[in-house]
Amino acid sequence: MTATLNLAFSTETSSSYPVIVTAAATDAGFALSAAAEATDNAMGGALTRAASEAEFKGKAGQTLVVRGAEGTAVLVGSGKNLAAGKDAENLGGHIFSALGKAGLTSASVMLTGLDAAIVADIAHGAHLASYVFKHYFTKGDAAEVKMKSLTIISDADVSSEYAMREELAQGVFLARDLVFEPANKLYPESYAERCETLADQGLKITVLDEDAMRKEGMDLLLSVGQGSRRASRMVIMEWNGGGDEAPVALVGKGVCFDTGGISLKPAGGMEDMKWDMGGSAAVVGAMRALAGRKIKRNVVGLVGLVENMPDGEATRPGDVVTSMSGQTVEIINTDAEGRLVLADVLTYANKYFKPSKMINLATLTGAIIVSLGKEYAGLFSNNDDLSNALMAAGLETGEKSWRMPMGKEYDDLLKSHIADMKNIGGRWGGSITAACFLERFVEGVPWAHLDIAGMAWSEKATPTVPKGGTGFGVKMLTNFLENDA
Repeated sequence: MTATLNLAFSTETSSSYPVIVTAAATDAGFALSAAAEATDNAMGGALTRAASEAEFKGKAGQTLVVRGAEGTAVLVGSGKNLAAGKDAENLGGHIFSALGKAGLTSASVMLTGLDAAIVADIAHGAHLASYVFKHYFTKGDAAEVKMKSLTIISDADVSSEYAMREELAQGVFLARDLVFEPANKLYPESYAERCETLADQGLKITVLDEDAMRKEGMDLLLSVGQGSRRASRMVIMEWNGGGDEAPVALVGKGVCFDTGGISLKPAGGMEDMKWDMGGSAAVVGAMRALAGRKIKRNVVGLVGLVENMPDGEATRPGDVVTSMSGQTVEIINTDAEGRLVLADVLTYANKYFKPSKMINLATLTGAIIVSLGKEYAGLFSNNDDLSNALMAAGLETGEKSWRMPMGKEYDDLLKSHIADMKNIGGRWGGSITAACFLERFVEGVPWAHLDIAGMAWSEKATPTVPKGGTGFGVKMLTNFLENDA
Protein backbone atom coordinates (compact mmCIF):
# COMPACT_ATOMS: atom_id res chain seq x y z
CA MET A 1 0.00 0.00 0.00
CA THR A 2 1.25 3.48 -0.79
CA ALA A 3 0.15 6.61 1.00
CA THR A 4 2.30 9.53 -0.12
CA LEU A 5 1.65 11.81 2.84
CA ASN A 6 3.87 12.12 5.87
CA LEU A 7 1.67 13.59 8.61
CA ALA A 8 2.87 15.32 11.76
CA PHE A 9 0.98 17.15 14.49
CA SER A 10 1.99 20.17 16.52
CA THR A 11 0.38 22.48 19.07
CA GLU A 12 2.95 25.20 18.32
CA THR A 13 0.81 27.98 16.90
CA SER A 14 3.58 29.74 14.97
CA SER A 15 4.53 28.30 11.62
CA SER A 16 6.96 28.92 8.83
CA TYR A 17 6.08 29.21 5.16
CA PRO A 18 4.78 27.56 3.06
CA VAL A 19 1.55 27.53 5.01
CA ILE A 20 -2.00 26.40 4.23
CA VAL A 21 -4.91 28.28 5.75
CA THR A 22 -8.66 28.09 5.28
CA ALA A 23 -11.61 30.33 4.54
CA ALA A 24 -15.30 29.55 4.90
CA ALA A 25 -17.98 30.41 2.37
CA THR A 26 -20.54 32.95 3.55
CA ASP A 27 -23.55 34.63 2.02
CA ALA A 28 -21.48 37.80 1.76
CA GLY A 29 -18.47 36.10 0.15
CA PHE A 30 -15.92 34.41 2.39
CA ALA A 31 -14.57 34.61 5.90
CA LEU A 32 -10.93 33.96 6.70
CA SER A 33 -10.17 31.66 9.61
CA ALA A 34 -8.31 33.22 12.54
CA ALA A 35 -5.09 31.62 11.30
CA ALA A 36 -5.73 32.93 7.79
CA GLU A 37 -6.27 36.45 9.17
CA ALA A 38 -2.97 36.26 11.04
CA THR A 39 -1.20 35.10 7.87
CA ASP A 40 -2.90 37.83 5.86
CA ASN A 41 -1.69 40.46 8.32
CA ALA A 42 1.83 39.07 8.21
CA MET A 43 1.75 39.27 4.41
CA GLY A 44 0.47 42.84 4.38
CA GLY A 45 -3.03 41.91 3.23
CA ALA A 46 -1.83 39.86 0.26
CA LEU A 47 -4.35 37.06 0.91
CA THR A 48 -7.31 39.42 0.96
CA ARG A 49 -6.19 41.23 -2.17
CA ALA A 50 -5.53 38.02 -4.09
CA ALA A 51 -8.84 36.52 -3.01
CA SER A 52 -10.71 39.60 -4.20
CA GLU A 53 -8.95 39.64 -7.56
CA ALA A 54 -9.52 35.91 -8.10
CA GLU A 55 -13.17 36.10 -6.98
CA PHE A 56 -12.41 33.52 -4.32
CA LYS A 57 -15.65 32.48 -2.59
CA GLY A 58 -14.49 29.99 0.03
CA LYS A 59 -16.35 27.13 -1.65
CA ALA A 60 -15.33 23.65 -0.54
CA GLY A 61 -12.11 22.73 -2.32
CA GLN A 62 -11.52 26.10 -3.93
CA THR A 63 -7.79 26.83 -3.85
CA LEU A 64 -5.77 30.01 -4.15
CA VAL A 65 -1.96 30.12 -4.12
CA VAL A 66 -0.41 33.40 -2.98
CA ARG A 67 3.34 33.94 -3.21
CA GLY A 68 4.86 36.84 -1.33
CA ALA A 69 8.20 38.02 0.01
CA GLU A 70 7.44 36.18 3.26
CA GLY A 71 6.82 32.87 1.46
CA THR A 72 3.98 30.90 -0.12
CA ALA A 73 0.52 30.73 1.41
CA VAL A 74 -2.27 28.54 0.09
CA LEU A 75 -5.86 29.47 0.84
CA VAL A 76 -8.32 26.55 0.75
CA GLY A 77 -12.09 26.94 0.89
CA SER A 78 -13.87 24.96 3.59
CA GLY A 79 -17.42 25.65 2.37
CA LYS A 80 -20.27 26.52 4.69
CA ASN A 81 -20.77 25.05 8.18
CA LEU A 82 -17.79 22.71 8.32
CA ALA A 83 -18.69 19.64 10.39
CA ALA A 84 -16.91 16.54 11.62
CA GLY A 85 -17.13 13.48 9.40
CA LYS A 86 -17.34 13.54 5.64
CA ASP A 87 -17.19 17.35 5.30
CA ALA A 88 -13.98 17.56 7.32
CA GLU A 89 -12.49 14.55 5.53
CA ASN A 90 -13.19 16.16 2.16
CA LEU A 91 -11.49 19.35 3.33
CA GLY A 92 -8.45 17.24 4.20
CA GLY A 93 -8.53 15.79 0.70
CA HIS A 94 -8.65 19.29 -0.78
CA ILE A 95 -5.72 20.34 1.40
CA PHE A 96 -3.64 17.41 0.12
CA SER A 97 -4.61 18.31 -3.43
CA ALA A 98 -3.57 21.91 -2.76
CA LEU A 99 -0.03 20.72 -2.00
CA GLY A 100 0.26 19.40 -5.53
CA LYS A 101 -1.45 22.39 -7.14
CA ALA A 102 1.01 24.73 -5.43
CA GLY A 103 3.97 22.55 -6.39
CA LEU A 104 4.84 21.99 -2.74
CA THR A 105 6.43 18.91 -1.19
CA SER A 106 5.87 20.09 2.37
CA ALA A 107 3.80 22.65 4.24
CA SER A 108 2.11 23.37 7.53
CA VAL A 109 -1.64 23.78 7.80
CA MET A 110 -3.10 26.02 10.48
CA LEU A 111 -6.25 24.52 12.02
CA THR A 112 -6.51 26.39 15.30
CA GLY A 113 -9.84 26.98 16.97
CA LEU A 114 -11.38 23.73 15.73
CA ASP A 115 -12.69 20.76 17.70
CA ALA A 116 -10.23 17.84 17.97
CA ALA A 117 -12.58 15.51 16.10
CA ILE A 118 -12.81 17.90 13.15
CA VAL A 119 -9.02 18.31 13.03
CA ALA A 120 -8.55 14.53 13.18
CA ASP A 121 -11.07 14.07 10.35
CA ILE A 122 -9.26 16.66 8.22
CA ALA A 123 -5.98 14.82 8.79
CA HIS A 124 -7.69 11.50 7.98
CA GLY A 125 -9.08 12.91 4.75
CA ALA A 126 -5.66 14.18 3.69
CA HIS A 127 -4.19 10.76 4.44
CA LEU A 128 -6.88 8.93 2.44
CA ALA A 129 -6.36 11.33 -0.47
CA SER A 130 -2.65 10.57 -0.57
CA TYR A 131 -3.14 6.93 -1.60
CA VAL A 132 -1.63 5.96 -4.94
CA PHE A 133 -0.98 2.54 -6.52
CA LYS A 134 2.40 2.67 -8.28
CA HIS A 135 3.70 -0.87 -7.88
CA TYR A 136 4.09 -1.67 -11.56
CA PHE A 137 5.53 1.56 -12.95
CA THR A 138 9.27 1.29 -13.57
CA LYS A 139 10.26 4.66 -15.02
CA GLY A 140 9.17 8.23 -15.53
CA ASP A 141 7.11 10.50 -13.34
CA ALA A 142 4.51 7.82 -12.60
CA ALA A 143 7.14 5.61 -10.99
CA GLU A 144 8.09 8.25 -8.44
CA VAL A 145 6.42 8.35 -5.04
CA LYS A 146 6.34 12.02 -4.21
CA MET A 147 6.34 12.07 -0.44
CA LYS A 148 4.49 15.18 0.70
CA SER A 149 4.93 16.29 4.28
CA LEU A 150 2.09 18.03 6.09
CA THR A 151 2.38 19.38 9.62
CA ILE A 152 -1.01 20.00 11.16
CA ILE A 153 -0.93 22.80 13.69
CA SER A 154 -3.81 22.79 16.14
CA ASP A 155 -4.46 24.02 19.65
CA ALA A 156 -6.36 20.76 20.30
CA ASP A 157 -4.65 17.47 21.16
CA VAL A 158 -5.68 15.20 18.30
CA SER A 159 -3.17 12.36 18.68
CA SER A 160 -5.56 9.83 20.23
CA GLU A 161 -8.41 10.85 17.92
CA TYR A 162 -6.20 10.43 14.87
CA ALA A 163 -4.69 7.10 15.94
CA MET A 164 -8.04 5.33 15.47
CA ARG A 165 -8.51 6.94 12.07
CA GLU A 166 -5.04 5.81 11.06
CA GLU A 167 -6.06 2.19 11.69
CA LEU A 168 -9.18 2.71 9.60
CA ALA A 169 -7.08 4.15 6.78
CA GLN A 170 -4.84 1.08 6.81
CA GLY A 171 -7.92 -1.09 6.27
CA VAL A 172 -9.09 1.11 3.40
CA PHE A 173 -5.63 1.09 1.81
CA LEU A 174 -5.44 -2.70 2.05
CA ALA A 175 -8.80 -3.03 0.30
CA ARG A 176 -7.72 -0.59 -2.42
CA ASP A 177 -4.46 -2.48 -2.96
CA LEU A 178 -6.30 -5.75 -3.40
CA VAL A 179 -8.72 -4.27 -5.93
CA PHE A 180 -5.95 -2.61 -7.94
CA GLU A 181 -3.83 -5.77 -8.24
CA PRO A 182 -3.88 -7.55 -11.63
CA ALA A 183 -5.17 -11.11 -11.72
CA ASN A 184 -1.78 -12.63 -12.60
CA LYS A 185 -0.50 -11.29 -9.27
CA LEU A 186 -3.61 -11.70 -7.12
CA TYR A 187 -5.22 -15.11 -7.55
CA PRO A 188 -6.84 -17.36 -4.95
CA GLU A 189 -3.64 -18.87 -3.52
CA SER A 190 -1.68 -15.60 -3.42
CA TYR A 191 -4.72 -13.74 -2.06
CA ALA A 192 -5.02 -16.26 0.76
CA GLU A 193 -1.32 -15.78 1.56
CA ARG A 194 -1.86 -12.05 1.88
CA CYS A 195 -4.74 -12.67 4.24
CA GLU A 196 -2.51 -14.89 6.36
CA THR A 197 -0.25 -11.90 7.12
CA LEU A 198 -3.15 -10.35 9.06
CA ALA A 199 -2.35 -12.77 11.87
CA ASP A 200 0.19 -10.08 12.83
CA GLN A 201 -2.79 -7.85 13.73
CA GLY A 202 -4.22 -10.43 16.12
CA LEU A 203 -6.65 -12.11 13.74
CA LYS A 204 -6.99 -15.89 13.71
CA ILE A 205 -6.61 -16.96 10.08
CA THR A 206 -7.75 -20.29 8.64
CA VAL A 207 -7.40 -21.20 4.96
CA LEU A 208 -9.43 -24.03 3.41
CA ASP A 209 -8.04 -25.61 0.24
CA GLU A 210 -10.11 -27.45 -2.35
CA ASP A 211 -9.90 -30.81 -0.59
CA ALA A 212 -11.18 -29.29 2.65
CA MET A 213 -14.04 -27.54 0.85
CA ARG A 214 -14.91 -30.69 -1.03
CA LYS A 215 -15.25 -32.53 2.28
CA GLU A 216 -17.67 -29.83 3.40
CA GLY A 217 -19.76 -30.28 0.26
CA MET A 218 -19.03 -26.77 -1.04
CA ASP A 219 -19.59 -27.83 -4.62
CA LEU A 220 -21.22 -24.57 -5.72
CA LEU A 221 -18.07 -22.62 -4.91
CA LEU A 222 -15.84 -25.30 -6.39
CA SER A 223 -17.92 -25.44 -9.58
CA VAL A 224 -16.99 -21.82 -10.31
CA GLY A 225 -13.25 -22.43 -10.07
CA GLN A 226 -13.07 -25.83 -11.74
CA GLY A 227 -12.33 -24.33 -15.15
CA SER A 228 -9.22 -22.55 -13.88
CA ARG A 229 -5.69 -23.82 -13.33
CA ARG A 230 -5.69 -21.68 -10.19
CA ALA A 231 -6.96 -23.62 -7.19
CA SER A 232 -9.82 -22.09 -5.18
CA ARG A 233 -9.54 -21.11 -1.53
CA MET A 234 -11.69 -19.93 1.34
CA VAL A 235 -10.20 -17.73 4.05
CA ILE A 236 -11.68 -17.34 7.53
CA MET A 237 -10.56 -14.37 9.66
CA GLU A 238 -11.68 -14.28 13.30
CA TRP A 239 -11.56 -11.31 15.67
CA ASN A 240 -12.63 -12.17 19.21
CA GLY A 241 -13.00 -8.96 21.17
CA GLY A 242 -16.54 -9.37 22.45
CA GLY A 243 -16.44 -12.11 25.03
CA ASP A 244 -19.18 -14.72 24.68
CA GLU A 245 -21.39 -12.88 22.19
CA ALA A 246 -22.36 -14.55 18.93
CA PRO A 247 -20.23 -13.07 16.15
CA VAL A 248 -21.28 -10.92 13.25
CA ALA A 249 -20.29 -12.64 10.00
CA LEU A 250 -18.93 -10.61 7.09
CA VAL A 251 -18.91 -12.57 3.83
CA GLY A 252 -17.18 -11.43 0.64
CA LYS A 253 -17.23 -12.51 -2.99
CA GLY A 254 -13.65 -13.02 -4.15
CA VAL A 255 -13.74 -13.77 -7.87
CA CYS A 256 -10.16 -12.82 -8.67
CA PHE A 257 -10.90 -12.79 -12.38
CA ASP A 258 -14.21 -13.35 -14.13
CA THR A 259 -14.26 -14.29 -17.80
CA GLY A 260 -17.88 -15.37 -17.44
CA GLY A 261 -16.82 -18.99 -17.88
CA ILE A 262 -18.50 -20.85 -20.73
CA SER A 263 -21.03 -17.98 -20.83
CA LEU A 264 -18.10 -15.85 -21.96
CA LYS A 265 -18.20 -12.09 -21.50
CA PRO A 266 -17.53 -9.74 -24.43
CA ALA A 267 -13.85 -8.88 -24.81
CA GLY A 268 -14.37 -5.13 -24.45
CA GLY A 269 -13.81 -4.13 -20.84
CA MET A 270 -13.05 -7.65 -19.62
CA GLU A 271 -9.80 -6.35 -18.09
CA ASP A 272 -11.95 -4.68 -15.45
CA MET A 273 -12.97 -8.07 -14.14
CA LYS A 274 -9.82 -8.19 -12.03
CA TRP A 275 -11.86 -6.22 -9.48
CA ASP A 276 -14.70 -8.71 -9.32
CA MET A 277 -13.27 -9.52 -5.88
CA GLY A 278 -14.18 -6.08 -4.51
CA GLY A 279 -16.60 -7.50 -1.95
CA SER A 280 -13.91 -9.72 -0.47
CA ALA A 281 -11.50 -6.77 -0.40
CA ALA A 282 -14.00 -4.80 1.68
CA VAL A 283 -14.27 -7.68 4.15
CA VAL A 284 -10.50 -8.14 4.41
CA GLY A 285 -9.96 -4.39 4.81
CA ALA A 286 -12.68 -4.16 7.44
CA MET A 287 -11.17 -7.03 9.42
CA ARG A 288 -7.78 -5.25 9.32
CA ALA A 289 -9.41 -2.04 10.57
CA LEU A 290 -11.40 -3.77 13.31
CA ALA A 291 -8.32 -5.55 14.62
CA GLY A 292 -6.24 -2.38 14.48
CA ARG A 293 -8.87 -0.46 16.41
CA LYS A 294 -9.32 -3.41 18.80
CA ILE A 295 -13.09 -3.16 18.84
CA LYS A 296 -14.94 -5.00 21.56
CA ARG A 297 -16.96 -7.21 19.24
CA ASN A 298 -16.75 -10.73 17.90
CA VAL A 299 -16.53 -10.64 14.12
CA VAL A 300 -15.70 -13.33 11.60
CA GLY A 301 -14.81 -12.49 8.01
CA LEU A 302 -15.12 -15.19 5.35
CA VAL A 303 -14.08 -14.79 1.72
CA GLY A 304 -14.53 -17.30 -1.09
CA LEU A 305 -11.66 -16.97 -3.58
CA VAL A 306 -12.02 -18.36 -7.09
CA GLU A 307 -11.16 -17.67 -10.71
CA ASN A 308 -13.89 -18.15 -13.33
CA MET A 309 -12.29 -19.50 -16.52
CA PRO A 310 -13.60 -21.42 -19.58
CA ASP A 311 -11.44 -24.51 -20.07
CA GLY A 312 -12.51 -28.11 -20.78
CA GLU A 313 -13.25 -28.72 -17.11
CA ALA A 314 -15.47 -25.66 -16.72
CA THR A 315 -19.07 -25.88 -15.55
CA ARG A 316 -21.51 -25.86 -18.47
CA PRO A 317 -24.85 -24.07 -18.75
CA GLY A 318 -27.47 -26.65 -17.81
CA ASP A 319 -25.34 -28.44 -15.22
CA VAL A 320 -26.94 -29.20 -11.85
CA VAL A 321 -24.76 -28.75 -8.75
CA THR A 322 -25.50 -29.53 -5.11
CA SER A 323 -24.72 -26.81 -2.58
CA MET A 324 -23.26 -27.26 0.91
CA SER A 325 -26.78 -26.69 2.22
CA GLY A 326 -28.02 -29.69 0.22
CA GLN A 327 -30.10 -27.57 -2.16
CA THR A 328 -29.58 -28.18 -5.87
CA VAL A 329 -28.93 -25.45 -8.42
CA GLU A 330 -29.37 -25.56 -12.18
CA ILE A 331 -26.61 -23.40 -13.67
CA ILE A 332 -28.28 -21.46 -16.48
CA ASN A 333 -25.55 -18.83 -16.86
CA THR A 334 -21.97 -19.44 -15.72
CA ASP A 335 -21.44 -15.68 -15.58
CA ALA A 336 -23.81 -15.55 -12.60
CA GLU A 337 -21.07 -17.16 -10.52
CA GLY A 338 -20.62 -14.86 -7.54
CA ARG A 339 -23.88 -15.94 -5.95
CA LEU A 340 -22.74 -19.57 -6.14
CA VAL A 341 -19.58 -18.71 -4.21
CA LEU A 342 -21.47 -16.69 -1.62
CA ALA A 343 -24.16 -19.35 -1.14
CA ASP A 344 -21.69 -21.94 0.12
CA VAL A 345 -19.75 -19.45 2.23
CA LEU A 346 -22.97 -18.22 3.87
CA THR A 347 -23.87 -21.83 4.67
CA TYR A 348 -20.42 -22.45 6.13
CA ALA A 349 -20.66 -19.31 8.27
CA ASN A 350 -24.03 -20.41 9.63
CA LYS A 351 -22.92 -23.96 10.36
CA TYR A 352 -19.69 -23.21 12.18
CA PHE A 353 -20.13 -19.73 13.71
CA LYS A 354 -23.87 -19.40 14.47
CA PRO A 355 -23.72 -15.65 13.76
CA SER A 356 -26.13 -13.10 15.19
CA LYS A 357 -26.11 -11.30 11.84
CA MET A 358 -24.63 -11.87 8.40
CA ILE A 359 -23.60 -9.19 5.92
CA ASN A 360 -22.29 -10.11 2.51
CA LEU A 361 -20.69 -7.79 -0.02
CA ALA A 362 -20.22 -8.50 -3.70
CA THR A 363 -19.73 -6.92 -7.09
CA LEU A 364 -22.66 -9.10 -8.00
CA THR A 365 -24.68 -7.64 -10.87
CA GLY A 366 -24.46 -5.10 -13.65
CA ALA A 367 -28.19 -4.63 -13.11
CA ILE A 368 -27.57 -2.71 -9.88
CA ILE A 369 -25.53 -0.15 -11.83
CA VAL A 370 -28.44 0.27 -14.24
CA SER A 371 -30.71 0.82 -11.23
CA LEU A 372 -28.59 3.07 -9.01
CA GLY A 373 -25.69 4.23 -11.13
CA LYS A 374 -22.41 4.73 -9.28
CA GLU A 375 -23.81 6.72 -6.37
CA TYR A 376 -25.28 4.01 -4.14
CA ALA A 377 -24.70 0.35 -3.37
CA GLY A 378 -27.80 -1.79 -3.58
CA LEU A 379 -28.94 -3.03 -0.17
CA PHE A 380 -31.13 -6.11 0.20
CA SER A 381 -32.14 -7.46 3.58
CA ASN A 382 -34.54 -9.68 5.50
CA ASN A 383 -34.32 -7.42 8.56
CA ASP A 384 -35.42 -3.78 8.88
CA ASP A 385 -33.23 -2.94 11.87
CA LEU A 386 -30.10 -4.27 10.20
CA SER A 387 -30.95 -2.53 6.95
CA ASN A 388 -31.56 0.80 8.65
CA ALA A 389 -28.34 0.57 10.67
CA LEU A 390 -26.27 -0.13 7.56
CA MET A 391 -27.83 2.75 5.66
CA ALA A 392 -27.13 5.07 8.59
CA ALA A 393 -23.52 3.91 8.73
CA GLY A 394 -23.22 4.54 5.01
CA LEU A 395 -24.58 8.06 5.27
CA GLU A 396 -22.17 8.88 8.10
CA THR A 397 -19.13 7.57 6.25
CA GLY A 398 -20.05 8.62 2.73
CA GLU A 399 -20.46 5.01 1.56
CA LYS A 400 -24.13 5.19 0.72
CA SER A 401 -26.56 2.35 0.09
CA TRP A 402 -30.19 2.24 -1.04
CA ARG A 403 -32.58 -0.48 0.02
CA MET A 404 -34.11 -2.47 -2.81
CA PRO A 405 -37.26 -4.64 -2.78
CA MET A 406 -37.45 -8.40 -2.48
CA GLY A 407 -40.36 -10.83 -2.23
CA LYS A 408 -42.04 -13.99 -3.40
CA GLU A 409 -42.86 -12.66 -6.86
CA TYR A 410 -39.16 -12.16 -7.56
CA ASP A 411 -38.13 -15.37 -5.80
CA ASP A 412 -40.52 -17.40 -7.96
CA LEU A 413 -38.49 -16.39 -11.02
CA LEU A 414 -35.75 -18.74 -9.79
CA LYS A 415 -37.88 -21.88 -10.19
CA SER A 416 -36.22 -24.65 -12.19
CA HIS A 417 -37.94 -27.56 -13.90
CA ILE A 418 -35.20 -30.03 -12.86
CA ALA A 419 -33.64 -28.68 -9.63
CA ASP A 420 -34.48 -26.72 -6.50
CA MET A 421 -33.62 -23.43 -8.22
CA LYS A 422 -31.90 -21.79 -11.17
CA ASN A 423 -28.96 -19.45 -10.65
CA ILE A 424 -30.62 -16.60 -12.59
CA GLY A 425 -34.17 -15.37 -12.78
CA GLY A 426 -34.36 -13.97 -16.27
CA ARG A 427 -33.81 -10.56 -17.82
CA TRP A 428 -35.79 -8.35 -15.46
CA GLY A 429 -34.88 -7.37 -11.91
CA GLY A 430 -31.54 -9.13 -12.11
CA SER A 431 -30.03 -7.64 -8.96
CA ILE A 432 -33.22 -8.51 -7.03
CA THR A 433 -33.39 -12.14 -8.13
CA ALA A 434 -29.70 -12.48 -7.30
CA ALA A 435 -30.47 -11.31 -3.77
CA CYS A 436 -33.40 -13.72 -3.58
CA PHE A 437 -31.05 -16.53 -4.55
CA LEU A 438 -28.72 -15.64 -1.67
CA GLU A 439 -31.57 -15.40 0.81
CA ARG A 440 -32.29 -19.09 0.25
CA PHE A 441 -29.01 -19.86 2.04
CA VAL A 442 -29.20 -17.63 5.14
CA GLU A 443 -31.60 -19.85 7.13
CA GLY A 444 -33.54 -16.97 8.66
CA VAL A 445 -30.53 -15.26 10.28
CA PRO A 446 -30.73 -11.44 10.11
CA TRP A 447 -28.92 -10.80 6.84
CA ALA A 448 -28.02 -8.02 4.46
CA HIS A 449 -26.57 -8.20 0.98
CA LEU A 450 -24.69 -5.21 -0.44
CA ASP A 451 -24.32 -5.24 -4.22
CA ILE A 452 -21.32 -2.94 -4.74
CA ALA A 453 -20.79 -3.49 -8.45
CA GLY A 454 -21.05 0.24 -9.09
CA MET A 455 -18.94 1.29 -6.12
CA ALA A 456 -15.80 -0.90 -5.95
CA TRP A 457 -14.12 0.87 -8.88
CA SER A 458 -14.39 4.52 -9.84
CA GLU A 459 -13.72 6.19 -13.17
CA LYS A 460 -13.05 9.52 -11.51
CA ALA A 461 -11.43 10.64 -8.28
CA THR A 462 -13.22 12.35 -5.39
CA PRO A 463 -11.51 14.41 -2.66
CA THR A 464 -10.52 11.33 -0.64
CA VAL A 465 -10.88 8.43 -3.10
CA PRO A 466 -8.63 7.82 -6.12
CA LYS A 467 -9.66 6.88 -9.61
CA GLY A 468 -9.68 3.08 -9.61
CA GLY A 469 -10.02 0.90 -6.52
CA THR A 470 -12.10 2.68 -3.90
CA GLY A 471 -12.01 0.37 -0.88
CA PHE A 472 -15.77 0.87 -0.66
CA GLY A 473 -17.37 -0.86 2.30
CA VAL A 474 -14.51 -0.76 4.82
CA LYS A 475 -15.61 2.48 6.47
CA MET A 476 -19.29 1.55 6.43
CA LEU A 477 -18.71 -1.86 7.99
CA THR A 478 -16.36 -0.48 10.64
CA ASN A 479 -18.82 2.25 11.60
CA PHE A 480 -21.69 -0.22 11.70
CA LEU A 481 -19.86 -2.71 13.90
CA GLU A 482 -18.69 -0.07 16.32
CA ASN A 483 -22.16 1.41 16.72
CA ASP A 484 -24.34 -1.71 16.42
CA ALA A 485 -26.01 -2.56 19.72
